[in-house]
Amino acid sequence: MGLFAIGDLHFGFAVSKPMDIFGENWKNHSEKIIENWKREVTEEDTVLLPGDISWGMRLPEAAADLDVIDSLPGRKILLSGNHDYWWKSSSRLAGQYPEMAFLKNDAVPWEKSFICGTRGWLCPNERSFTPEDEKIYKREQIRLRLSLDAAIKAGAEDIIVMMHFPPVNEKREPSAFTEILGEYPVKRVVYGHLHGAANHKNALQGERDGILYELVAADYLDFCPKRIL
Repeated sequence: MGLFAIGDLHFGFAVSKPMDIFGENWKNHSEKIIENWKREVTEEDTVLLPGDISWGMRLPEAAADLDVIDSLPGRKILLSGNHDYWWKSSSRLAGQYPEMAFLKNDAVPWEKSFICGTRGWLCPNERSFTPEDEKIYKREQIRLRLSLDAAIKAGAEDIIVMMHFPPVNEKREPSAFTEILGEYPVKRVVYGHLHGAANHKNALQGERDGILYELVAADYLDFCPKRIL
């Protein structure tokens, strides 16, 4: 069974939110993702979706997008992003979509590994970092530990982490997130959020301190789920 990842689907089947204002490559991006997904992913595979899944503001609007995702091949493990305002209750989502896992403060087994994660946030020394960002940054550290501790409690010896925000600032400096990741048997981290060539160029990629970091934002992957294992 393969493990795939793609973030920032930005589906909007029930709302009017054209994405091509962000670049010509975003034109008909939802159709591209669906077509590529069906070609690359089988029912035996698992797909990680690290945030910014739907433009819906409330669950009834997001349901149109979640229904599409639910119908696609493979098992799906979802994480909330900064635009996923519809995500209020993970238990309610799990009840409505029992075949999908909604990751929050917990861990999900995959093969001999565990999938952990949290949304993350801006890191210190970002140009726009504010005192309010500092509060969220600290709260997300707690949520990351909760997820990782849940995996360790379940006997994890190999952990894959997904975050929505990159775990470092735009200068790729170490952060509290990378320090926490280094305390656990984390082998790989996937994240999204970064869009456009300039941001892609500055993304943290490759191995650092024994952990492999990968950007899996949809536009960086040319709207095709990436097989990471």
